[in-house]
Formats: sequence, C-alpha cells, structure tokens
Amino acid sequence: MEELKKRIEQLEQELKIEKLKNETSSVARPKISQMSSEVVDSNPYSRLMALKRMGIVENYEKIRDYTVAVVGVGGVGSVTAEMLTRCGIGKLILFDYDKVELANMNRLFFQPHQSGLSKVEAAANTLSFINPDVQFETHNYNITTMDNFQHFMGRIKEGSLTNGPVDLVLSCVDNFEARMAINAACNEINQIWFESGVSENAVSGHIQFLIPGKTACFACAPPLVVASNIDEKTLKKDGVCAASLPTTMAIVAGFLVQNTLKYLLKFGQVSYYLGYNAMQDFFPTMMMKPNDGCDDYHCRLRQKEQRESLILNPVKETVSEEIAAVIHEDNEWGISLVDESEPVVEGAHSEIAPGIHAAYDLPVAEEVVEGSSDSVDANVSLEELMAQMKSM
Repeated sequence: MEELKKRIEQLEQELKIEKLKNETSSVARPKISQMSSEVVDSNPYSRLMALKRMGIVENYEKIRDYTVAVVGVGGVGSVTAEMLTRCGIGKLILFDYDKVELANMNRLFFQPHQSGLSKVEAAANTLSFINPDVQFETHNYNITTMDNFQHFMGRIKEGSLTNGPVDLVLSCVDNFEARMAINAACNEINQIWFESGVSENAVSGHIQFLIPGKTACFACAPPLVVASNIDEKTLKKDGVCAASLPTTMAIVAGFLVQNTLKYLLKFGQVSYYLGYNAMQDFFPTMMMKPNDGCDDYHCRLRQKEQRESLILNPVKETVSEEIAAVIHEDNEWGISLVDESEPVVEGAHSEIAPGIHAAYDLPVAEEVVEGSSDSVDANVSLEELMAQMKSM
C-alpha cells in the first residue's frame, strides 16, 4: 500500500513536469547566438554590455564561457540561479533533493503551481524560459550520501562547458552537513567556492569566499554544532520552524552573485567574508587565514602547496595601476561621474545644466566674518561644541 502511494505521487509529479514543459515550450523563445552591445529594446544583453562600454568590465561576453554550480535551490539558491541566468552565464549546474512546497511561497522565485515538483526541475524550467541561451544541468539528490557525493564531486570536476572543472561552486544549503560535504569535495579537488547562509531568525546572513589552502576552509573554524560533533537534527524542536524573509535572502543572494561576477569577470574587489545584520544594517567584513591544524587532510595538503608555491614564486610588490576614468554617455542634464578620491579644488564648481544650477551651486567654503557669532573657535572642545549645538 505504501509503495502504491509513492508510485502515485511519482506519476503525479511526472505529469506536472510534463505539463509545465508543454506550457513553457508553447511560447516562442528565440536563442541569441552571441551577445550584442546594440542599444535596442529587443536586445536582452544591451544593459549588461553597457558595463563594457563604461569601462567597468573589460570583456563581458566572457561570461558565456563560464560554468557555475549552485548547491541548494532554496530561498538563496533559487534567486542566485535566476540572477546568474539573467546575467547570461554559460551554464548552471543545480543540485537539490527537496520539493517545492506551499510553505516556500513566502520567498522569491517559486510559484504555487510548482508545488510538488522537485526544486531543480521546477527551477530549470522557469530559468530556461527566462533565458534560453543558458545551459542547465540538474541533479535531484542529496550530496551527503556516499554514492551521491562521488557523483557530485565528478560533476564539479568535469561539468563545465569544456568538460573540465566548473569555474565556481556556490553553496546555498541550509545545513552544516551539506556545507561540510561541499567543503570536503572542494578541498580534495582544489576547487574555489563561495559559502552563504541566512540565520534561523531571518535577520542576518553572510557570504564567504574560500580558496583551498589560502583562506580558512569551513572546517578550519567550524560552528560549535560541528566542532562539538552535535547532531543538528537533535537541536530542532517539534512544531518549530526557522523563520525566513524574502528580503534577507534576496540581499544575501545579491551579495553572492555580485561577488561571483567580480571574481569571474575580474573587476572590483571580491569580499572574502561579508556579513549582514538587518537589525542595524551592519555589514562586517574580514578575511580568515587557514588553520594549520585543520581536521580536513586535504585542507592541510592545500596549505602545504600554497607555502611551497610562495617559496618558488615569491610575491613581488607592485605599484597599483591608476583606475581608468569611467566612460559614460552624454546626457541632457550634464551629470558626470567623478573619482571621489581626487582632491577638490577650492572654488571650483561642477558644470551642470542651467535649470538645476540654483539648487546645487553651493560655495565650497563660506568666508567667516571676523567677530561674527557664527564663527567657531578652533580651541573649543568637542564637549563644549556639542553643548552649544544642543542649546541652539
């Protein structure tokens, strides 16, 4: 009886998937052979290619060559996959073993009619409709089991568009066991990856950039639940579920994809660790060095390789190149982008359109008339100054 029930559920899911495929395939989705910088409303890449025209990215078309693996297609992972799809990534490999539930509807991406479908299948169907130029590969299994772990590691090593290693792994899972599995796989095959997470109370999150041997791996400084060998399942209380906010998850996904793009397309500075506290809008950053006594054998091996590499190829001090001025298109308001690090010339004014001149043309510094009540004595202490301001 139980087997019959499972079989009926499986058939229902297959019918849902088939129906969804038919619905999406009935709409014309023209493939675009190459990225065009032509500024027309019919070009889905024109706004992305503007990054190249403005000098932010040297070669945005390169994104079509990259493969990214997203592990966990939940609140953070599904939004991450959608952002990368809209950015025109070459290939996405999606891993998850969960099904879409109505309880997931407080988050972004998934829709009520997808309830009961596997998350990877539902995601691939939606994403291929958004951008048919992206290749998708899905795996509906738990990566922490022995057989699945070996297959997972194999796809990371050979899943790219050129049948080689993927360019980046993004961890968007919600449990420590899966994070440790990703960490073990990436350390073993020397794969660079990002870890991300949102707290159970939904008001904080983080992303972490991990380079085997160079930065701390997930086992170098593990959470207490891992370090103490506690089964996290015993910490879950019956009838109590973790909170989730689409806002927090979207913010974390945005940080994750932004840093993914910076890493792949080589612009800006990648954050090694970026936290987010929604209660104070606080964004701590840091970089953690690897622990030479890490429990993970392959982490210690990668650290040794890094040390040997530094001995053979010592880092030379280089003078940082001057950042090129941002190229921007002319506009009717006369607004221009300037480098805020450049010194301001006293008395100089920006040239702006006559219509808004009066509102923004303020003097750089006003002369203080000697003996005026508005003048401030340089010797006045901060406490006295604060007291004067409060009395005003």
